[in-house]
Amino acid sequence: MSDASLRLVWIYPDLLSTYGDQGNALVVERRARQRGLGVQRLDVRSDQPIPTSGDIYLIGGGEDRPQRLAAERLLRDGGLNRAVDNGAIVFSVCAGYQILGHEFVNDLGERSAGLGLLDVVSTRGEAERCVGDVLADMDENLRLPQLTGFENHQGVTHLGPSARPLARVRLGQGNGTGDGTEGAWNDTVFGTYMHGPVLARNPQIADLLIKLSLDVNALPPVDDRWYEALRQERIAAATQPV
Repeated sequence: MSDASLRLVWIYPDLLSTYGDQGNALVVERRARQRGLGVQRLDVRSDQPIPTSGDIYLIGGGEDRPQRLAAERLLRDGGLNRAVDNGAIVFSVCAGYQILGHEFVNDLGERSAGLGLLDVVSTRGEAERCVGDVLADMDENLRLPQLTGFENHQGVTHLGPSARPLARVRLGQGNGTGDGTEGAWNDTVFGTYMHGPVLARNPQIADLLIKLSLDVNALPPVDDRWYEALRQERIAAATQPV
């Protein structure tokens, strides 16, 4: 695969990289290079335009005010929406996940418009904050192993008819709606509440993003021993009796 290259865009690390989610960009870049792919990675700050020629766009989590600012700037810019129209893949976490929906509640207690890339609406939950490890069964259409991650959010995200749950929760709260769903996805856009960073815990998701961007069904195998050790350690810790 040495002739192929991947354009990876990390969106607004100055606003949306509070919880170590930049690790997701490192994992995608690393796993692409392990397959002999050339990787062009661009970290786009909030005062810079979003390029429309990327293959994979990653958005992380952040606090309430930076989330509002990020959404406002992404709406004004329009580049991410144009990139999706061009066939780009987007993977988002927590605040980034809410931004991709139709609307969310901001730090002022007001409804903020999202990008409308996922058919979801996020509100603020009245119950206790969702904090802790999550284990969930991925949508069978994605053909991926069990999802493991760490949630830390007050949001409640409701899925509309064109959004599919990314996973079904066995342990934890996920979307916080009480229906056992976690995250959402459509053909090219993915959202989750999982930190970890989630792609270090679930490298097969990173591989899925790469496959979708290259329009291939399989990738050459790589050494997964480190990732699998991390996965099993976190799964065991989550399921261990208190």
